[in-house]
Order: sequence, then C-alpha cells, then structure tokens
Amino acid sequence: MRPAARTPTALACATLVAAVLTGCGDDDARNEPSDASRTGSAGPSVPAADEELRVSGVATELETPWGLAPLVGGGLFVGSRDSGDILLSPPGGGQPEVVGSVDGVRAEGESGLLGLALGPGDDTLYAFRTGPEENGVVAMSWDGTRLGEPEEVVSGIPGGATYHQGGGLAVGPDRMLYVSTGDNGVPEDAQDPDSLSGKVLRYTLGGEPAPDNPSGTAVHSLGHRNVEGLVFDPEGRLWAAEFGQNAFDELNLVQAGANYGWPAVEGTGGGEEYVDPAVVWTTEEASPSGIAWWDGSLWVAALRGETLWEVPFAGAVAERPGEGEDGDRTGADLLEDPVAHLVGRYGRIRNVVATADTTMLWLATSNTDGRGEPAAEDDQLFALAR
Repeated sequence: MRPAARTPTALACATLVAAVLTGCGDDDARNEPSDASRTGSAGPSVPAADEELRVSGVATELETPWGLAPLVGGGLFVGSRDSGDILLSPPGGGQPEVVGSVDGVRAEGESGLLGLALGPGDDTLYAFRTGPEENGVVAMSWDGTRLGEPEEVVSGIPGGATYHQGGGLAVGPDRMLYVSTGDNGVPEDAQDPDSLSGKVLRYTLGGEPAPDNPSGTAVHSLGHRNVEGLVFDPEGRLWAAEFGQNAFDELNLVQAGANYGWPAVEGTGGGEEYVDPAVVWTTEEASPSGIAWWDGSLWVAALRGETLWEVPFAGAVAERPGEGEDGDRTGADLLEDPVAHLVGRYGRIRNVVATADTTMLWLATSNTDGRGEPAAEDDQLFALAR
C-alpha cells in the first residue's frame, strides 16, 4: 500500500472535506484550464512557521520576472516573461541591469521567456522561450559581463497556446538538461509518448535526447499537466512543482519512465500504473510555480496561495532513498508536512531559488503578470535567510 501524499496539517481535513462537498467546481474561475484566474487574496488561514524567515528587499519595479538562475560567484540572472530581457542582480544585491535578451518570444499568460538554468562552470545560460507555433530552449554564452546571442539547442516542443507551457529548466548532476513542458491545452497529449507536451524531457547540454532515456526519445517522464518548477536535492533526486486543474496541485518526485497520470487523474488515487504525488495542496492554497532546495527542505512558490511553502525532509537526506525496494515510489516517505511562510505578505510568489553558496534564498513576486494586484514597488526581488 502506498503512503498517502503529504498535505498541510492544519488544512488537510478542512480542505479535503470542502473539496468533496463543493465538487471543486463552485468557483467558475477554477474551471479555467490555467492559473490565469487564481488571483486575489491568500488562501485559507494557515499557521506560520515556528522560526520566522528574515526578509530583505533586493530590487523593485521588475517587469514580469519569471526565471531565476544564481551564479556561483554571486549574483542572480532574472528573466522577464514579457520583454525577453535577462537582467543581472549583482553579488550583494542591487537593482538588476539588462545583460542580454531573447528576441521574438510570444508573451501572454503562461507563455513568454520562462525558465532559466546555468550550465556547469557558469559559462552558459539556458532559457526556455515560447513561440507562435513551437517552443524551445536557447543557450547563451556568459563572459562575466554580457550574454552572447541566443542559439537554439532544443526545438519542436508544441506551443502556440496561452496556457500550460511548462518552461521549467534544470541542469542535473548527470550534466544533462531537464526541460518541463505543459500539455499546451491538449490534455490527452500528456499521455502520448510521441508528443513532447505534458512531459519532463531530458537532453544532453548540446540539445540531443539523452542516449539512456527509457523512451528512446527525449521523454523522461509523462502524464504532467503543467510543471513550471524543477529542482534536484543533494542526493540527485528530481522534484517538480505541478499545477492541477480544479482540485489539487502537486509536488512530484520525478523518476525515469514514470507516468504521473494527467489527464486520467488529478492528485492521488490513480492506481498502480501512475505515480501519486508526494504532496498535494488545494488550488486555493498553492498554484505552485518555482521550487528550490535549501536548508534541508524543498521550498515551493505559490501564486494563488500567495505563500512560500516549506516541505522539510524527514531525517538525513542520504538515509531515505524514496524509491525502489527501500522506499516509496512517490517520495512521500522522505517528507514531513508542509509549513506555510509569508502568507499573503507579498502577493503572488512566482519563483524561489537558493544562492549558489546555499546561504539564503532569492524570491521573486508575480503581481505584474496580469493576474495580480501590483503594489507601487512591484514586482520585487527579496533575499531570505533564517
């Protein structure tokens, strides 16, 4: 028997009962196939963490920040969904300046310039861009001052839709490029092994399908609705933050060849052919976007929930494999119950990443993306520490 997915302890009973009673469809906005209408006030009241985070302002008046990529030597790349510009916030903080750009992105809703990831040695920046018909990944050289011209390394990802474009990027400890894609508004494509939609893809850094992928193609896992955040923990396990539709959002432990159920299942209970999520939230609590590993926990940025969720690991990371004969396939056995931070304090939270030296987190808000209610200084970039 599978362990149940983790849920926020203070909300588990109330939200699950409410979901059953309302059918998860009493709010017309929640029937929209995207996070486009998940705006407004924070979700249900939740207890804050026992240990408060220390928050420092870094930058203000950013235009639709989305992708974040920290440099080993300090500093942070920040991508703008709408303009395609890539800015650099200098080591020690400060207002970012444009150091490069990706032209011709189709920017609307969940499309535009999306995820960023640095390659080994910090000499190449990868960026996910959407187009009018197809999406792809470009690579730009970094000389410490400016980014080079974008060169396409991955192409042919279905695009053209306003929503469900995915766009998460991560370079793994295996020196492979992981790319998350949404279902592009065609849910059944997430189950089609020949489609690149609704998948986590795995490529060489040069953009070729990884030769040891179980599919024989670029497909690493399938059955995803819309994964925007990817991160590796210190033991090399890949975690993904995934938007549900009307009922439940997910945190998934991504494994090669696994099927995560969309559109046959949302949340848990899909049967043995599908892998259940490790954590589920209601859509009011989450709409999870960016994800980070820091200080012994996974950290998940929530848009509609206007919350930074901490999901602590249970015990020493290396002692709990979380898959195979010694652990649960879902990864739920690795985790403790989620804890809410910053509830409603800064509005919609788009992304979160750890600094390269792991001393703190960077956090970007998402109130200027057409769904939030921006304050005078939005959007903002913050530094978080214990």
